[in-house]
Amino acid sequence: MTSAAHGRYAGVFRALDDARVRYVVVGGLAVVLHGHPRMTVDLDVVVDLAPGPASRAMDALTSLGLLPRLPVTARAFADPEQRQQWVAQRNLQVFSLYDPADPFREVDVFAVEPRPFEELVAESSLLEVSGSAVRVASRRWSTSSR
Repeated sequence: MTSAAHGRYAGVFRALDDARVRYVVVGGLAVVLHGHPRMTVDLDVVVDLAPGPASRAMDALTSLGLLPRLPVTARAFADPEQRQQWVAQRNLQVFSLYDPADPFREVDVFAVEPRPFEELVAESSLLEVSGSAVRVASRRWSTSSR
């Protein structure tokens, strides 16, 4: 991971940890964290989608100035019925949040688990990234999640 990416997402990892959010990094950044070069800008994460953890995740991300791309509140993502409605009606796969001050900082939170969450956690690696212990999907799931 480049030092720019460290700076861009180190605060996200700290905020999620501080909010006691269990998450797993998947997608392109997971591939990069496993040491393989890949062009990627956004951070893809899977969080526990139960209302409490999902609310804490949204609060942590919005505390960093991240805003939802959809014209809804970030907290609405934590409501399972609302989220399921978006999935069914809009084919929502990820809930995207962006930083208006940094167009290259975007966090995509999976609206539907690509694999059962506990399975992703169990098969993940715990890697040190800018002083934070970050759960990263196993190499097997890093590239197949999206």
